[in-house]
Amino acid sequence: MQEKVQQLIAAGESRGVEFKKAANKIPSSVYETVCAFLNRDGGYLLLGVLDDGAVAGVDPASIGQMRKDFATCINDPGKINPPCYLSVDQVEIDGKLLLVIYVPPSSQVHRCVGRIYDRNEDGDLDITEQQDAVAALYLRKQSHYSENKIYPHAGLADLRIDLIERAQKLAARRNPEHPWKGLTPEELLRSAKVWRKDFQTGAEGLTLAAILLFGKDDTILSVLSHHRTDALLRRDNVDRYDDRDDIRTNLLESRDRLMAFGEKHLPDPFYLEGDQSISLRSIILREVVGNILIHREFTNATPAKFVIERGRLWTENSNVPHGHGLIDPRLFSPYPKNPLIARVFKEIGWADELGSGVRNLFRYAQHFGGEAPQLLENDIFRFTLQVPEEEEEGGAIYGTETENGGAEIGAKSGAKTGVKTGVKTGVKTGVKTTKESLNRTSVRILEILAKKPHTTVKQLSQAIGVAESAINTNIKTLKDLGYLKRKGSRRAGHWEVKQ
Repeated sequence: MQEKVQQLIAAGESRGVEFKKAANKIPSSVYETVCAFLNRDGGYLLLGVLDDGAVAGVDPASIGQMRKDFATCINDPGKINPPCYLSVDQVEIDGKLLLVIYVPPSSQVHRCVGRIYDRNEDGDLDITEQQDAVAALYLRKQSHYSENKIYPHAGLADLRIDLIERAQKLAARRNPEHPWKGLTPEELLRSAKVWRKDFQTGAEGLTLAAILLFGKDDTILSVLSHHRTDALLRRDNVDRYDDRDDIRTNLLESRDRLMAFGEKHLPDPFYLEGDQSISLRSIILREVVGNILIHREFTNATPAKFVIERGRLWTENSNVPHGHGLIDPRLFSPYPKNPLIARVFKEIGWADELGSGVRNLFRYAQHFGGEAPQLLENDIFRFTLQVPEEEEEGGAIYGTETENGGAEIGAKSGAKTGVKTGVKTGVKTGVKTTKESLNRTSVRILEILAKKPHTTVKQLSQAIGVAESAINTNIKTLKDLGYLKRKGSRRAGHWEVKQ
């Protein structure tokens, strides 16, 4: 973020960048700029930077109150209507603190204290009294974001009330004071802006976003007969598939099924962040699944795909590109494809603010599969990620020590495909067994314990993907061979790996 802010300051103010002097409070003009950014193409607000690009900074003692005031106003319909949800980042430049606000473009027309603002190279323009400009703005929003399409003859009977109640509960679980709490289904839909009125045509009712999120399957297929997400496992039968889930339902249950498919067929390597074990698989799946469901052009008949192959996960979905080619995370500017759908996912805790998903993918992907992911922006958005290959459950087969001090060690390895390879090492030759001759499970145990000596057997089992009994068998053999030694008690002790 610091590098990005430095680049923005160096480039100067533009249609997508605004500097504001803000020593100890939020200037009132900030909200006009927020409104203009929402109505146009989005942009960055840098608080604590003068018009000429000089970094003045923000009073550190005032930052807490400033952030609180901004959050209050930005969610107040009397200030910004419809309200929006924006985060404020804190960045240090030249020893001074700045507040950075990224405002994504919205799929709706917003007002600031009852006035409509648009953005051009000269700043924020009040176009409230310019009927042609206002009509063009509404038309652009309606035509650009297909999720906004209104179906005036659709009603609550065409939706699943249980899904609306589920979203309500998930939001309340994250925030007991969430504004959705206690609302009726219709009130929640209106609050989420998926039940709306088109002020240009007068049409009012459920939007495509509402139907995709909460619609009955028949309702969804009646408005989008091609709606489909194809989840495939191709490890052995690469021409067809080993497992498949043909998903033609609402986005909430689509997410459940894609997550379950990924958890069923992807390993979950052990990973510690600080002193806490976290699931890399869950983090990766959350972002990948969220992307394929949120940032999709649903009016395009191309089916979305979620494919797991040997050593690779890839997805593709139809897209309205805002650039072409591979995405560079250092230069990436997030752009919402379906802001209303994204907002619902964010409120129920299934997505974060715009752009954080890409950052998380690049942050954790190398720990998961060993390489950075590839995100290719085109009419078809493609995502590719290397994934670790699973070992067959069962671990190793160990013999007894021979008279000459050698050992018979047979290993089973490979993915869960029934393919087995047996390797005998250190056979009755008297040659000492080396680490190179150990089976893959034993090698992985040594690698993990060398870095994290307090790792438990259960954690090793989860990390390597084999049963705890196999872990214990491998550990016993490693101890017998002198590669591993236990220091201290079973609960408070740790492992020592012999080099």
